[in-house]
Amino acid sequence: MALLRAILRTARMARNTSCLAAGLPADEEVLLDAPDHRLGPALVAAARGEYAPAAELLATTRESAQWENRDRYAMRLAAFARSRGEWLREWQAADPHDPDVLLVRAELAVRRGWESPARVELLREVGPLIMSAAEGDPRDPVPWRIALDHARGTNVGHTEFEQLWTEAVRRSPHHYGCHVAALQYLSAAWYGSHSECFDFAEPAAQDALAGSLVQALPVRAAFAYLTEGGGPEVPRERLDAAADLAISVSAAYAAADPWPAEVRNLLAYVLVRLERWQDALEQLRLIGPYVTSFPWDRVSEDPLDRFLELRDGVRMEVASGLSLRDRVPDRHPWSGHRGRVPSFDH
Repeated sequence: MALLRAILRTARMARNTSCLAAGLPADEEVLLDAPDHRLGPALVAAARGEYAPAAELLATTRESAQWENRDRYAMRLAAFARSRGEWLREWQAADPHDPDVLLVRAELAVRRGWESPARVELLREVGPLIMSAAEGDPRDPVPWRIALDHARGTNVGHTEFEQLWTEAVRRSPHHYGCHVAALQYLSAAWYGSHSECFDFAEPAAQDALAGSLVQALPVRAAFAYLTEGGGPEVPRERLDAAADLAISVSAAYAAADPWPAEVRNLLAYVLVRLERWQDALEQLRLIGPYVTSFPWDRVSEDPLDRFLELRDGVRMEVASGLSLRDRVPDRHPWSGHRGRVPSFDH
């Protein structure tokens, strides 16, 4: 009987694993941190040493108050400048008081400070640059998100952090990046606890605008709990509730949409840790070719390889639970994706 069960299990897996590939892009079509159609040309130009497209892109986001896009683009441009910064130095020389170049410089300086063994000292030196970026456009919440990340690295106390948080949300009450920065400060790995993370994330998600990625904030609290460990246990139902809420947020976006890609990648990781294999497979289909470094770079030095490895594992787990009569829907949610999207900063 044991042998028969093993044979049937192998048969199910052999048949169903190939069926479960439906709706998933081939390994060679999956890209890490692929830029969107607006950022891609700016990165191509930066690779040639030209800063004008990046300057135009950030100016557009500032003038039209596209704060979420502005934050993402500033982070990606700073990451690119980390290894190829000639274009940024030319931009700074041409217009040193441009609010947009100040923003990218501030983000880059904070990133460099975080990577240094002398983190606290280097980050403290960056403070005036962040304030210059904030003064560049008083409406802009993004310098205040940078200030929140900076504060976490310089051991700022709760009172001062709350003052920075007040400045940030006064400019944009539902800004996703600022909420993530606050959640990190409150994490058990820094100056709070797992309970404080959830107590912050859950009301923020309830108050968020429809379709806002802030609604998925509790799943980031779940990720922190599952990866950091230690401290009082978080009940399983609270973790599942966070995942369920993030699933509903994901469902509000089209499949293979690059905008919610990071949330979907994070959600897939949490669902795997919770052993919710079918739900995880659905998110992998919705991710399509858009893999993000986070969260996979937290668990592997090769985030793309880890993602592909996990994707195969999820398919095997789902396949092992399907009978030979089960049918897997032939879905291709990313079928609108044609060819490979060029990626310029990994």
